[in-house]
Amino acid sequence: MSKSRVIVVRHTRVSDKSGRVDSNVLSSMLSAGILKLTQEKDTSDGLSHFFNPTDHIGMKTNCLSGKNSSTHPELAYAISSMLGKSGVKNKNIFIWDRSNRELKEAGFKINTSGDGPRCFGTDSYGVGYAEKLYTYKNIGSLFSRIFIDFTDTQINLPVLKDHTLAGITCGMKNLFGIIHNPNKYHSNNCDPYVADLSSMPLVKNKIKLIICDCIGVQYNAGPSFHPQWWEKYDGILMGTDQVAVDFVGYTILDQIRAKSGLPPLKKIGEEPKYIFTAADVEHNLGNVDLKNIDLVELKLD
Repeated sequence: MSKSRVIVVRHTRVSDKSGRVDSNVLSSMLSAGILKLTQEKDTSDGLSHFFNPTDHIGMKTNCLSGKNSSTHPELAYAISSMLGKSGVKNKNIFIWDRSNRELKEAGFKINTSGDGPRCFGTDSYGVGYAEKLYTYKNIGSLFSRIFIDFTDTQINLPVLKDHTLAGITCGMKNLFGIIHNPNKYHSNNCDPYVADLSSMPLVKNKIKLIICDCIGVQYNAGPSFHPQWWEKYDGILMGTDQVAVDFVGYTILDQIRAKSGLPPLKKIGEEPKYIFTAADVEHNLGNVDLKNIDLVELKLD
């Protein structure tokens, strides 16, 4: 397997002390990351590596933990704007998560038919979970109709944070939000369940791009928000290899923990084992270990 490129983009002025995000700065970070990831000179050309103008594109957010520890709306809307400029119609862009309540609490505006991209939860009227039970390895689940029926392809928009059961939340763990029964799969640090779900052909073939929100990182006692263990990181993390993106996220989180005087996750029994399982011969989902990852770090200020 060839090296996987992962991009980390940081800008200290993307957010202020109150947590307010500068959309213009964030857009510049996204553009720089996409260009570096794809080696293109134009953002629309970069996005064309993953999407066609006729695609119905989902953006799976992570809004479980409220406004202070969820995918920033500014991130999703900046990507929507870029997709629009590359020819994708607003009505074919779906910003989504499990519930309307969680989306609204994170700052999103529910939109089922008005101007702009669509934004709603699986619990919306007429949506719900598809009736077919999909089984793969240790997974047996119903999938959100937004994932199965409404969209052709997906951008995974997770948040980087500590998770006391899984180890971390990043790209692959965020996919627990597309199935009806994630609570069933949290034993043994969610291993091998996250790896099984992420490597399911139905899922891995639909996830074209991961853009992880690292503007703020909950580095301990997550996934809920605890301000004493929250770091203003001012970054985004992106790539196409789910395993490589998660491994870099894991590395970042442990670095923040070390700086704050906390032990590595592995030492306290919270290693995200599923990342390494996803890279094994059976799952073969991507690269783990920095020697197999082309890590590019951009500081724009």
